[in-house]
Amino acid sequence: MFPTPIGDRPVWDVLPMFNRNVMNRVSYFIVENVRTARRFLSRAGVERPIDSLQFAELNEHSTPAQVAELIIPILNGTDACVLSEAGVPGVADPGADLVALAHQHEIEIVPLVGPSSIILALMASGQNGQSFAFNGYLPVKPPERVRAIRHFEKRAQTENQAQIFIETPYRNLRLFEDLINTCNDNTRLTIAADLLQPDQLIRTERIAAWKNKTPDIHKRPTIFILGA
Repeated sequence: MFPTPIGDRPVWDVLPMFNRNVMNRVSYFIVENVRTARRFLSRAGVERPIDSLQFAELNEHSTPAQVAELIIPILNGTDACVLSEAGVPGVADPGADLVALAHQHEIEIVPLVGPSSIILALMASGQNGQSFAFNGYLPVKPPERVRAIRHFEKRAQTENQAQIFIETPYRNLRLFEDLINTCNDNTRLTIAADLLQPDQLIRTERIAAWKNKTPDIHKRPTIFILGA
């Protein structure tokens, strides 16, 4: 399981050199998008010629039959890297179905160190790092989204559990507006955008304070966290 940097930071400023050794040893890469994966490996300075590497795609459109095909070279003794587009594979990214299948075949899984926007945001939030839940995307339709916000705010308040979620970047401001219009003034909201980038934004405020400021998060990858 091979993570990739979040954003455009130099690869080896973010990833440990151990990952580089693995990258140079493996010739079979299971990726979300072949074109961007080839670009990443070139930027990372992979030692083998790109055209000599084998690529297979695993994304949200992959069927169970296609996932089963991906594991065949591994069963035949070929090591593979599951490569994320950004962050770590298998966490809010494709990869879990393939890993589950690998466990069924008793194939060793090696998770490599790399950045997870979910964990980075929680680390920098001041919210409860002892009890937290990642909830993925909230519903798109406004009534359902408001109900989800109320549900997660209640969990944050009654269980003191940090509630983490994400949104499609172009809908960030719409979600922000729903949060400040729905949540209690004393509820804490963390907004973490463009993590590890020079212009990153990480800020935790109570909803009452957020009502006086609109964060610059339009079309920026952002993590939202609600806390008691």
